[in-house]
Amino acid sequence: MSVAMQDIHLVLMMPEILVAVMAMALLLLSAWTQKGGAGVVHWLTVITIVAVILVIKVGEGGATTFGGQFVTDGFARYMKILLCMAMIFPILMSSDYIRRHAMDGGEYHVVAMFALLGGMVMVSSGGFVILYLGLELMSLSFYVLAAWRRDDVRSGEAGLKYFVLGSVASGLLLYGMSMVYGVTGVLGFKEVAAFLATPEGQGSQLVALGVVMILAGMGFKIAAAPFHMWAPDVYEGAPTPVTAFMAVMPKVAAIAVLFRILFDVFASYHGQWQPILQLFAVLSMGVGAFAGLIQTNIKRLLAYSSISHVGYILIGLVANTQEGAQGVLVYLTIYLFMSVGVFAIIIAFDRQGLGDNIRDYQGLAYKQPLLAFVMAMFMFSMAGIPPLAGFIGKLNIFMAAVKAGMVPLAVVGVLFSAIGAFYYIRVVKVMYFDQPEGEYKVSVVGGGFLAVSVSLVLIFLWGILPGDLLAWSGAGVQGFH
Repeated sequence: MSVAMQDIHLVLMMPEILVAVMAMALLLLSAWTQKGGAGVVHWLTVITIVAVILVIKVGEGGATTFGGQFVTDGFARYMKILLCMAMIFPILMSSDYIRRHAMDGGEYHVVAMFALLGGMVMVSSGGFVILYLGLELMSLSFYVLAAWRRDDVRSGEAGLKYFVLGSVASGLLLYGMSMVYGVTGVLGFKEVAAFLATPEGQGSQLVALGVVMILAGMGFKIAAAPFHMWAPDVYEGAPTPVTAFMAVMPKVAAIAVLFRILFDVFASYHGQWQPILQLFAVLSMGVGAFAGLIQTNIKRLLAYSSISHVGYILIGLVANTQEGAQGVLVYLTIYLFMSVGVFAIIIAFDRQGLGDNIRDYQGLAYKQPLLAFVMAMFMFSMAGIPPLAGFIGKLNIFMAAVKAGMVPLAVVGVLFSAIGAFYYIRVVKVMYFDQPEGEYKVSVVGGGFLAVSVSLVLIFLWGILPGDLLAWSGAGVQGFH
């Protein structure tokens, strides 16, 4: 597809250009300065992300470039800000962790920047080629990050497992795209949607099979059951700051892609993809709720927690309404800050050589009542207990399903949410009712303190006064439906 020069507007890609240029500059800086410049690279990374957020917020309206292959609209800006938030907080709270575990060569931040770039490209993709390029850039970066700790065999295992299974998922996705291309002869989302809306494009079994394969590939990226098998091992084995990245960033990017391909490209095939997503949602909620009950490692528990959260998010997509789409954005935003807060505390425990096992939090309320209270609030919010923000997230999703006439799906979601609440409350029980073992003091300092403070304030604020969040998310989904 040829693109006229007058259709290339680089200003629309300014956030991506800024991330790409700074990533390459930081790579050169880390090579020249070796370990001595790691602190400089760290803060330049933070400054870059803040600058990117400011650049994103400046934009208004919707526009495309490169022949419609790259889209900048309110939805893309909202999701890109979420991606930046999903990166800046783990970066801030991981500086001490990186030094302790000899990960401070500077390249860590560079690879994380490339992961962010890939996610941003996915969010703005207007065609299958751009989508795949962004997806692979993000995925390859996370394969490397998961295996970053060469001194830990679990990290190497996590990276290898993620790479092998991720490659299979990418193959499924690519094969699905090729089937759609084989029928339509075009790769741009608008062009594909226009063809599928014609009588010639209606009811194609090859397109339907392509949709199934694309959903399977994207299901892996968001760790939706039955494509979740990689998540517990990778979450457990990867360095904790990387797990904090993976808990949110790939989900935001992949959910954004699902918005575009389901609501724009395959809108005329909703009869095919709706039952598939409904199955994914039920399986994800079920697997997350029941498998989480037997976990003793908190990172594995959070892996199954994330699988169940994906199930709730998919309910919003299945609803196929404006309310459902808005509910997805609300849930993603709240989930981001709940995850950030929990992982900041886990990283703080790591300074004492603790934090992976749930028993490490035994009796925390007796020794550090304030920290135990904060952790309990994050657990209660994840369980969806009012008046915390997690309740608002689930309420919006379930109400959207009810309004869409999917009452049984909403009821199943409520039941699985009640079952899943048990393992969050179990963590609280360990902190408040079990006797402490050993003498230690956990300090949440620096970037970790900022991450915990911001997250705690927001889950209380949005739980009691969700109006602003609902308004922002409502503006973000304008144009869908």
